[in-house]
Amino acid sequence: MSYAMAAGLQAAVYQRLVQDAALSALVGGAIHDAVPPGRVPPLYVTLGPEEVRARGDGSAGGAWHRFTVSVVCESAGFQQAKAVAGAVSDALVNAELSLTRGRVTSLNFLRARARRETGGQARRIDLIFQARVDDGA
Repeated sequence: MSYAMAAGLQAAVYQRLVQDAALSALVGGAIHDAVPPGRVPPLYVTLGPEEVRARGDGSAGGAWHRFTVSVVCESAGFQQAKAVAGAVSDALVNAELSLTRGRVTSLNFLRARARRETGGQARRIDLIFQARVDDGA
């Protein structure tokens, strides 16, 4: 197992989201690697937690990366947040990502959780994806 590909995977996921035209049309530039400081936009996408498990084979190291992409929205209902979450999913599922080290052999959607936050004033959808990375270093 190697965690050496984690930073490259995160950068590639972020770039894929930023460069996706459909997602950008919905949120503009409000795609962040971390929750933005200060007053946050009323609708934004942010990268979240990650869990990694070893999954190498006899010839090379590899890992399963489960990571979260969150959609946060101040609108009264979930419709806008769900539209953005759908665009995030479309942008990432089976995307061909280029890493600085290794390669992504699969990228799939696992599950999502939609909930109210901040006393019911905001909506949040956490999408969980799983990527298999193989180390070709």
